[in-house]
Amino acid sequence: MIEIVCNDRLGKKVRVKCNPTDTIGELKKLIAAQTGTDASKIILKKWYNIYKNHITLADYEIHDGMNLELYYS
Repeated sequence: MIEIVCNDRLGKKVRVKCNPTDTIGELKKLIAAQTGTDASKIILKKWYNIYKNHITLADYEIHDGMNLELYYS
């Protein structure tokens, strides 16, 4: 299990526990369950990289304790 921190820079900071084999889409569903927003409206970024839903966290080299930027569409 790894823990990922997602920050939307508007006062909402979410800590999510998941597996490295989970996809970004599954991570968005876990974030949506904690924040109450729709998973389809969540966008995850790191600098200029927008993460795609079908790729796993391990493929993106997302590790334990990593911070991701949380945006809403």
